[in-house]
This record gives sequence, C-alpha cells and structure tokens, in this order.
Amino acid sequence: MWNRTEDKIKAKITWIRHGMTQANGEHRYLGKTDEPLSETGIRLLQEKKKEYFSSPPEFLYTSPMKRCVQTAELLFERNPILIPEWKEMETAGILFPGKSFHIIEELSECDFGEFENKNYKELSGNQDYQRWIDSNGTLPFPGGESREQFILRSMEGFDRMMSDILKRSERNTGIQNDTDPQYLKSNCGTEIPVTAVVHGGTIMAVLSSLTGGEYFDFQVKNGEGYETVLEWIQGSWKITSLTKIGCEDSKSEHLQ
Repeated sequence: MWNRTEDKIKAKITWIRHGMTQANGEHRYLGKTDEPLSETGIRLLQEKKKEYFSSPPEFLYTSPMKRCVQTAELLFERNPILIPEWKEMETAGILFPGKSFHIIEELSECDFGEFENKNYKELSGNQDYQRWIDSNGTLPFPGGESREQFILRSMEGFDRMMSDILKRSERNTGIQNDTDPQYLKSNCGTEIPVTAVVHGGTIMAVLSSLTGGEYFDFQVKNGEGYETVLEWIQGSWKITSLTKIGCEDSKSEHLQ
C-alpha cells in the first residue's frame, strides 16, 4: 500500500455507463444476464465516441459483463485482462497493440433476483414489486441483493481498482509498457487519467458512497457518466469534483 504521505496523488476518473442493450431499450431490469450491446447501442456509442470520448485513458477498467467489455472495446479498442488473475482474453481490438484494460468482477451490476429481465409492465400487480417500489428501492430484491450489499460489493471493486493504481504508481510502472511516466510521479501533482466502464447501478453505488449523496441522484443513461477528480489524502480517497458527461446537460460540481 502507498505510504508516502508527503506525496499527493490525484486520479481523474471517468465513469461511463455501458451502451444500450435490447433489454435496456425495453426498460427491463438487467443485472446478471450477460447481454451484448444492441445494434442501436453500438450506433449511439460510435456517435458519442467522436464527441465525448476521443481521448483514450491511461488506465482502463470494466465490469466483466459483455455490455461493458464491448463498450470499452468500441470506445478505446483495447485488450481485456481479468483482475486479479490477469487472464488474457480474446478481443477484436487492433488499433492500439500492446494496450489493455482490466476487468474487475465486483463492478458487476446489481443482482435483481426475481425481477431480472422483466419490466414494470410485466411486474405490474406483483406484490413484491409493489412493496419494493413503496420502499423507494430500499428493500432487497427478492432472491437478489439488497442496496446495502450491492454498495458494499461495488466499493470493494472500487477499492480493488484504486489499490491497483496505487500499486503501479508505487512501483513506477504502468498497466501498459508504454505508460507515460508523468502519470506515475505523484509528487508533481499530475492527475492520473482513469476510465471505468461499468453499469448504471455501479455508478450510483460508488458515487453515492464517496459523496454521501442520495443513491438515485447519480442515475445516467446508456453511454453517459461522470468525470470525477479524487485525491489520496491521509490513507483514503476524497472526491473533490464531479462533472456529468456524455450528454448536453453536463454540469460541474466542486466538492469539499
């Protein structure tokens, strides 16, 4: 673990929700189902790539689900590696040979249990669903995770990601062999550029936990997300700014 308290590390983390799938287009609860991007989702991501995601990050992480891996491949054209086993996987990325991104299991979407792959119309009249709605989403999903369990797991994934960044900074090595050394010299105050391609639920879980805000305040559509700046201060990460990205109504907040 990083213990040079005289240094200040800053990480500029871009959180991107994966592109649209068929289930997303039908407003279904999509958690554990490993569904790929739809044709519409691919087209919309290609449009957003030109406008919002033209600069590839130095450090790139994703959920293991196909929809996230495909989004990362489409936006940044890199090869996936599984953390912690670092297992090589086949991919179609060819434009940046030697580049890679890393998969973190704990960043998977919430387990929706009995609601999985159903939408509100199909759940209409379901007493368990009505109780969950009346609780403002605080009750556990029947047969799935509670919000508390999901946030805890998501933060474990966040901690794994950030520990990996700190470890590589401490060793003065990068995820790629060609990592720019400027990002790894923490005492120069440079922000380490990181992107995490995850799920809407994961973004809500991590950002509500880091900011102390309300869970549903951080909802984003497919292909949208947040740009955040975090500082490593006295042994923990503190979020100092947050900007919504990937949409026309982007706005920035500076947090203390």
